Amino acid sequence: MTTTLEKLAADIRAALKADPSAAGKQAICLLVEKVLHDQAFIAAHLTAEQCKPRKVLYEDPELGFCICGHVYEKPAHGQPHDHGPSWAIYGLAVGDTEMTDWRIVQKGEGTTPTLVSPAKSYVMRPGDAHFYDVGVVHSPKRDGLTKLVRIEGENLDNIKRSNIKAA
Repeated sequence: MTTTLEKLAADIRAALKADPSAAGKQAICLLVEKVLHDQAFIAAHLTAEQCKPRKVLYEDPELGFCICGHVYEKPAHGQPHDHGPSWAIYGLAVGDTEMTDWRIVQKGEGTTPTLVSPAKSYVMRPGDAHFYDVGVVHSPKRDGLTKLVRIEGENLDNIKRSNIKAA
């Protein structure tokens, strides 16, 4: 049975209301993993025409979380970043993404960037979902067609990201 966007949003809302902690967000990863195996959902919501490279598919009016679709047709190598005051869940539907988690080696302030060094790298494959809490620095590397569902704790279009640079 195909998952609808409305059902996914309702399930995420219920999970956040039941447990807004990191454990609750891990529960949301399980919801996202289910959707990543739903080929009808992927075909309906993760098209290059809609999501090149990112589109907010749903924004919750009560809790503020967003369900976003991303489609990268070409290689995309992201810089180390966090999501400012928000958290995010990345869910891979198509392609592989090498993720690097970074550790802070020198906290920046004002116009001085926070300096980070790589801590660990791992490959996300179709069906994988990963939770990045507030302040967790990471970077993606995609070398081919990649489609993902990303849940944002709040719409990242409206927030200021941290100033982060590789040491």
